[in-house]
Amino acid sequence: MKLHEYQAKQVLARYGVPVPKGRPVLRVEDIESEAKALIDETGEVVVVKAQIHAGGRGKGGGVKVTKGLAEATRIGHEIFGMQLVTKQTGPEGQQVRRLYLEQGLDIARELYLAILVDRETRRAAIIASQEGGMDIEDVAESHPEKILSVSIDPLLGVAPFQIRELAFGLGLTEKKTQRSFGKLLASLYDCFVKEDASMLEINPLIVTGDGDVVALDAKMTVDDNAAFRHPTWAELRDTDEEDPIELLAKKEGLSYVSLDGNIGCLVNGAGLAMSTMDIIKHYGGEPANFLDVGGSASKEQVKSAFQMILQSDKVRGIFVNIFGGIMRCDVIAEGVIAATKELNLDVPLVVRLEGTNVELGKKLLSESGLTIQSADTMADGAQKIVAAVTS
Repeated sequence: MKLHEYQAKQVLARYGVPVPKGRPVLRVEDIESEAKALIDETGEVVVVKAQIHAGGRGKGGGVKVTKGLAEATRIGHEIFGMQLVTKQTGPEGQQVRRLYLEQGLDIARELYLAILVDRETRRAAIIASQEGGMDIEDVAESHPEKILSVSIDPLLGVAPFQIRELAFGLGLTEKKTQRSFGKLLASLYDCFVKEDASMLEINPLIVTGDGDVVALDAKMTVDDNAAFRHPTWAELRDTDEEDPIELLAKKEGLSYVSLDGNIGCLVNGAGLAMSTMDIIKHYGGEPANFLDVGGSASKEQVKSAFQMILQSDKVRGIFVNIFGGIMRCDVIAEGVIAATKELNLDVPLVVRLEGTNVELGKKLLSESGLTIQSADTMADGAQKIVAAVTS
């Protein structure tokens, strides 16, 4: 689950990470009053920030530095409600439904700092660079030598020598700045672990004119699997920023991820689902989704799965690939038949069944009177559905 910047900073502040003062705005009519309250507290420079679950907001026009109440209010009204387009939103963009008004700070240097889960080492890794700011992705691609990486032992935490290594690697030579950085990094890692985060990015991490190190921005993703330990997470979820089909899938107990292709996939088992997407691409097709209905889906869940797939106007065909272990192939067949009839399915449908009650499942499909292509293997099914959507 992704957090908005202001939410991430509220979490960071609880762990002692220095962040600028700011005020979230959830309603357009509150822009002026919140800007006035912030100016009265911190001064006339106000940074107006769009709050969406995507990076690159500055380049897209979603972050503006203003001076005085009138300008802060005017810019706030311009950004609130805009369709913000960044590299991470895609060409359709994302509507801005929340703002964060933040105090302006004296910035001497901009750095990059992140903590994330390194799946190769199975540890948290700290990534840092002197090249902080909006173009960090370009730096990582064109100048990888400028990216520092440190692996953290989960039993020891961030060791003092690692803090010194990163501080010198970032060019932090003044004692005050080194102490400020060390304290921030220790607090940041404490937050990362205790909040069950999978990614915590500070870009930019700034050094102020006074030599203090401050998290000027914050991007935080927490692991949904740890939600049972954090009941307050429910209040932080912004469903406006999430794919509505994926939200529906969660309610139905299914695993769904939207993709950009035109072949809908309905599969049981995450590994089989990944293999199905791979073989579709192997034969020249593009999957429209990852959809795992699990090992014990009911007839009703299969119908719901079809509804999710068909909500995308990109879908030109559907490939059902089922290996029946706990799940019986006849139950899947009944669900496929019911969904095809009730939803008036008008796109090609290829079904490959294997496993428990496979013969009964195939018999039900063949006697249904519906235009359903049967496949004997994954390769056969993938070739048939790719041919159907490209013909």
